Amino acid sequence: MPSPEIDPITLAVLSGRMEQIADEMDATLFRSAFNPIIAEAHDASHGIYHATTGDTLVQGKSGLPIFVGVMSFAVKAVIDKFGDSAEDGDIFIFNDAHLGGTHLNDMRVIRPYYHEGKLFCWLASVGHWHDLGGGAPGNYNPAAKDAFQEAFVLPPVRLASKGEINQDVIDILMRNTRLPQSAEGDLNGQLGALDLGVKRMGELLGEYGGGTVAAALSALSDRAETLMRAELATLPDGRWEAEDFLDNDGITDEALPIKVALEIKGERMVLDFAGTAPRCQGPVNIALPTAVATAYVAIKHIFPDVPANAGVMRPIDVRIPEGSLLAAEFPAPVGGYTETIMRMIDVIFSAAAQAAPERVVANAYGTINALAIAGRRSNGSPWVMFSFYGGGHGGSPESDGLNHGNAPISTATIPPMEILEAAYPVMFKQWALRPDSAGPGQHRGGLGAVYEIEVLEENGAEVFLFGERGRFAPKGVAGGGEAALNHFEFQTDEGWDTPPLASKMRGIQLVQGQSVRLETPGGGGYGVPEDRAPEKVAGDVAKGFLSEAEADRIYGTKWKEVRA
Repeated sequence: MPSPEIDPITLAVLSGRMEQIADEMDATLFRSAFNPIIAEAHDASHGIYHATTGDTLVQGKSGLPIFVGVMSFAVKAVIDKFGDSAEDGDIFIFNDAHLGGTHLNDMRVIRPYYHEGKLFCWLASVGHWHDLGGGAPGNYNPAAKDAFQEAFVLPPVRLASKGEINQDVIDILMRNTRLPQSAEGDLNGQLGALDLGVKRMGELLGEYGGGTVAAALSALSDRAETLMRAELATLPDGRWEAEDFLDNDGITDEALPIKVALEIKGERMVLDFAGTAPRCQGPVNIALPTAVATAYVAIKHIFPDVPANAGVMRPIDVRIPEGSLLAAEFPAPVGGYTETIMRMIDVIFSAAAQAAPERVVANAYGTINALAIAGRRSNGSPWVMFSFYGGGHGGSPESDGLNHGNAPISTATIPPMEILEAAYPVMFKQWALRPDSAGPGQHRGGLGAVYEIEVLEENGAEVFLFGERGRFAPKGVAGGGEAALNHFEFQTDEGWDTPPLASKMRGIQLVQGQSVRLETPGGGGYGVPEDRAPEKVAGDVAKGFLSEAEADRIYGTKWKEVRA
């Protein structure tokens, strides 16, 4: 039976209503989650997915953009395994990153939605759980050589059958985490979000009918494709290349190239990553779903007006070479996926800047600096403080880059130090902007940050760092300069020390009163530094963003005349 025609006003109303459903699911989990990575940083996402293909139809605006693409792969994995046997009230759960993308901390909970006895769509929730076993608390293990050294691996399984929860699955999960109370709280929050999604979908279909809502979902994807084709048609035809590097894989101290060729022909685009490094030993590999989703995130940055659904990618061919670190197969370690996808976005931006510099920004700081500090309290209970840290964003055609922002792969926020200090036996001795860290340009990059964290627990702590940009600085575009490198150091009995691999290290032992210190990169600059207005240079010096010596070296001395 053909879907009914839908008028533009009804389509706009239904689009807003469905986005609101996903937004409410996001908010429900953020309010109820136990761990601050979800509750405060919003490292989670919810959406509505196609009944037979798993394609993203609608996603909440508060969730992480990277999940827009990867969650369609997650839903497809459930469809492939359970599609013929799924029933109303079933719930499926898994964290296998090679099937669903990202990494093992991201737990996916997926539920079919039925209307009038027929499968209408899928609702899905994904959230970053605090700890799932493995060789490093918090699971960012920079020395992992396979997935089993990273975390407990759960394939897609039934968590509920016809509304009845299988407690055995929950028991297995809770036995494989250092923080079962946190994990169970997060799971219940995700289940609550899905319950709300079912309720809101029922209200929506009860008001408009299944045929009209289905027609709206189809029309939204088709219109996203049309808009994407129109955007591509405004760009010049051609082929542009860019290359950047990861510091190393955490095992072997060798740089790993990530390369892209961006080609535009009429209303189509090709992103070809031939020349990228092969699969490596360490955990900077990513699975194919993650690589495809990352291309989508970059496209959304370059074309911000296109909607967030699968139709956007129909005119875009993403070519990922087999055997590369962008298409790693199980059980390759993928825990540090965040570092690799940011480098993918950087090279896409650098290539796109050659075709349409007015549409892109310079490289952001390029690392989440996943830092885990863990130990046992005096009463024997374990604690794990895992968090990520900010840096500078790239300069743009219109303005300087954002100081101390979060990575462009997400809309997550950096957990406030007050929350972290209240939850864990640590004290932030410094949380400040990092002078002289921005890439120079007509519009400079944003400043990085300085964090110094002291351990207060009398039993001491163990520290794990998984970062990047310790050896290859964030690049500028359109003539802009590079930002400062990432720098990490930790206290020992002999003084301060740094990791042999620059940006990755595990097993750092701190006693009470010792600290770790992060100095994060800024963003790359946009446009040639000679074109920067002297009064802006003088303003940066006055605010302490830029030292006088660096101002003279980079921009000359005209700024001093303005200050005088």
